[in-house]
Amino acid sequence: MNTKTFASQADLQEKQVSFTRLSENAYAYTAEGDPNTGVIVGDDAVMVIDTQATPVMAQDVIRRIRGVTDKPIKYVVMSHYHAVRVLGASAYAPQEIIASQDTYDLIVERGAQDMKSEIERFPRLFRAVETIPGLTWPTITFKGEMTLWLGKLEVKLMQLGRGHTKGDTVAWLPQQKILFSGDLVEFDATPYAGDAYFSDWPQTLDNIAALKPVALVPGRGAALTDPDMVQRGLAGTRAFVSELYASVKAGAAQGKDLNAIYKETYAALKPKYGQWVIFDHCLPFDVTRALDEATDYRDPRIWTAERDKAMWLSLEGQ
Repeated sequence: MNTKTFASQADLQEKQVSFTRLSENAYAYTAEGDPNTGVIVGDDAVMVIDTQATPVMAQDVIRRIRGVTDKPIKYVVMSHYHAVRVLGASAYAPQEIIASQDTYDLIVERGAQDMKSEIERFPRLFRAVETIPGLTWPTITFKGEMTLWLGKLEVKLMQLGRGHTKGDTVAWLPQQKILFSGDLVEFDATPYAGDAYFSDWPQTLDNIAALKPVALVPGRGAALTDPDMVQRGLAGTRAFVSELYASVKAGAAQGKDLNAIYKETYAALKPKYGQWVIFDHCLPFDVTRALDEATDYRDPRIWTAERDKAMWLSLEGQ
């Protein structure tokens, strides 16, 4: 394998943004595989799910929201703790920032390291990084489930299981059967699994499927606008996670080292998933975490900028 620029430092191409209306209350801000933002317009207020990575980038979301409503943006929901999802929160000046208690705990434990690590991995996703005031802290946390009412519109925030992180939170509109999944579901985009629970993720996807969403906003990729697309998004994410973990577990059982397992898993997955957005970026992190989980580390280790680069050099820099 040729030496590659670290992670996605060389990815400089701007993506085309879409703002898709899923119902009178639900919108998806998507950008060709870059991180998505969900928008819920209630009777009296707006909720934003995942904020974009910087306040400057969040301004484009706000501009789109203002194209459909002048209601106040009262709530920001963090689907999980990753910097690229949450560091734009201050732009919305929300009344409340809501996250699971597990997400709060992860910010305490590793938020600062994650922020530095993510910015160095993928600088394009942190446009005007200097506008970030610091870590984003929830003002409300919950365990398991909480319900908010935006007037007569019911919004359920739920932890349906661990997958992408231990704090994963979905937003669900039960009256309309529309789900905002965060990075638990991706569509034609490679799941990042550096902080994942591979053993739990497929069951969590089954729990999402059991809700029978008619539309779904994934963490990356196009909005899934009908039940067939939702099914394809769930099935694709489940297949990728399951096949990657099976490959890594098989290599670990044979006593192979990380480098050998990475090469085998890359070769096994590339034909089927190589065209998905950020495949080459994600796979080293995903395989490293999968081997950890298959061996000595039930919980993900903290990614630091230093650990990122050492891992990348060992896997990609040969």
